[in-house]
Amino acid sequence: MRKIILFSAVIISFLAFGFISLGKIKIHKGGSQHKDGDIIFIVNPSGQGKAIQLATKSKYTHVGVIFFEEGKEYVYHAVEPVMRSSLSGFKSMSLDGSYEIMRLKDQSVLTKEVVAKMLADAKSKLGIHYDMGFSWDDKELYCSEFVWKIYHKALNITVGDLKPLKEFDLTHPAVKQKMEERYGKNIPMDEKMISPGDMYNSALLEKGN
Repeated sequence: MRKIILFSAVIISFLAFGFISLGKIKIHKGGSQHKDGDIIFIVNPSGQGKAIQLATKSKYTHVGVIFFEEGKEYVYHAVEPVMRSSLSGFKSMSLDGSYEIMRLKDQSVLTKEVVAKMLADAKSKLGIHYDMGFSWDDKELYCSEFVWKIYHKALNITVGDLKPLKEFDLTHPAVKQKMEERYGKNIPMDEKMISPGDMYNSALLEKGN
């Protein structure tokens, strides 16, 4: 009987330790598995979304970056204008509420100081108008440009390669229509751009939780 009691105690201790350890692994800032700096992608083919999908050959049409503030998750993203949304609010912009998280493979570079710098940079851009012409200056910003520049400024890394407009697929009628609406006959074919899809496919990123 004494052996049985001791054995039971060992099993209980083992299970308790296991649960505690599991809790330590899973809990991140209030139970979330997301991390500061995570890049979140959603799909919404409405508006210009369908043209983006056709031109970039990617299902993703919008992207933002996650930061924790006072224990809550927020997404900073460039719409009209650049704004901060709750995570649930950002996800609700998706066609079916689905989303995907990508994050830097090398998380060691995202120190507290770097994250603070990135967040301050994101906040400084709140209210900037959405860039309907997809130019590369900082006067206005589109979604992938906004996130790309936050990472580049803080860490001097390129999350996705820039390429000129002419290298995207501009042949579909829906794409041509949007191009005509935006540029008329003066299409900036050599303007360098970054698309949500090219960010998603960056070799620097991996899938998050």
